[in-house]
Amino acid sequence: MTKPQRTNKQARAHTPRASASTPAEKPAPAAKPAEATKPAHAAKPAEATKPAPAKRPVGTTNPAAPATKPVEPKPVAAAKPVTTTKPVPGKGRTAKDVAAVRTLPAATARRKHPLPTAANAEPAVQEVLPDGPSEPAPPRRRKPTQTKDEIGLIYLGEDPHLTMDELADAAGTTVAFAKDFWRSMGFPNVPEGQVRFVEADVQALRGWVESVESGRIDMDTAHSLIRAQSYNMERLALWQLEAAVEDLQRRYEFDDTAARVIFLDDLPEVQTFMVEQLAYTWRRQVVDLVERTVAEVADRGGEPQPSELLPLPRALGFVDMVAFTSKARQVGSRELVELVQGFEFTARDVISANGARVVKTVGDSVLYVADDVLTAARVTLAINQAVAADPRLLPVRASLVWGRVVSRSGDIFGPAVNLASRLIDIAPADTVYMDEGTGALLAKHPRAADFLQIRRPPVVVPGIGEITQVELRWAVQPSEDEIWLPTRRHSPTS
Repeated sequence: MTKPQRTNKQARAHTPRASASTPAEKPAPAAKPAEATKPAHAAKPAEATKPAPAKRPVGTTNPAAPATKPVEPKPVAAAKPVTTTKPVPGKGRTAKDVAAVRTLPAATARRKHPLPTAANAEPAVQEVLPDGPSEPAPPRRRKPTQTKDEIGLIYLGEDPHLTMDELADAAGTTVAFAKDFWRSMGFPNVPEGQVRFVEADVQALRGWVESVESGRIDMDTAHSLIRAQSYNMERLALWQLEAAVEDLQRRYEFDDTAARVIFLDDLPEVQTFMVEQLAYTWRRQVVDLVERTVAEVADRGGEPQPSELLPLPRALGFVDMVAFTSKARQVGSRELVELVQGFEFTARDVISANGARVVKTVGDSVLYVADDVLTAARVTLAINQAVAADPRLLPVRASLVWGRVVSRSGDIFGPAVNLASRLIDIAPADTVYMDEGTGALLAKHPRAADFLQIRRPPVVVPGIGEITQVELRWAVQPSEDEIWLPTRRHSPTS
């Protein structure tokens, strides 16, 4: 029986590379059957899936030689998530290296609802169950995936490579002004010769230098503005950290360390989103401030104000939790956080939604301000009503005072603030106290009939003297169109 002739591909599979110079007419030595399975080149996916080329086999004149049976490609196992190689920190590394230190998708896929970034989709990490996404797994390591230097590279664009002297020289200013700038930012002094700064620091410092040199602002104003933005950004960054940690602890019962590790792993992924939200919020707040300022200037008319008067007539007051100190000793950290946040969020929502503004939180109390006494009266009573309706919260007491204040560094100052603070100390739970002057002003308002004022016996207040407190209550419950009260928080889809 005549042996079937081998095809071109079979001949190549059994022909050693060293025999490539052998004439094509000379057939290759017959191979043993065991050697026929040796995958010299046939293992390549391209050759395994493509049909053999239509040419006559080498070493034969038989045109009817059987065609080679295509090799079925073996299934490729799913690749495991690959850890991205991280560059070695060093001078000269820039934002172009960010792709080499990005947090793996696995870091954000642990969450049930990760933030909306393109890198979050990683099917090898998140297992989808019939009833929805799986619970996030705790981090495998008790430390972040990336170092602080790598995260700093992502946020600042390059590794530090400038000393304080070099920073000042690059920004075109003195070392003294550069040091003042750094301290005003709220950061500790940098030792002489320590490499600490990047090009972003140069640009920021140069901007303030040009603002002062051009005469737009003076040195004191520059330092005030630097302190203001740095202080508020520090508070914002801390707020974001604690909110994320609390979310992971509450929903998934992670311990504090695991929650902070996940937060740090997610930082590179949320940078763009948070910067965009920050810029949007600042623009929105500026527009709102402009509207209020234009209205206030119009109300003043063209007459100059006496310099001895505090410039801003405002209604203001405090809202304070009752028995907070004793309650704090009886609950754990999570319950304490829920108590404080529940009160603060409720107060902030009611204050903002009804036309007033939060000045600051002071421990277990909130200081608010409004442009007119009617708004302040409604807000104060609405907070008491909202808190009383929530069984998770402690009772509150509130004060309301009309007077002139001065606003600096985002805070307000003046005798009216001191009086409101004293009234809150003597007010019983679930009550709102005003002074006589504020009560008389409210009584002249066209909507005075909405309120009930009850005079209380005079008391002597240290540092102020004798005052007659006036309790404020609703006489007529306002409609839903006139006052907003919280019901529930809505999700983005409900």
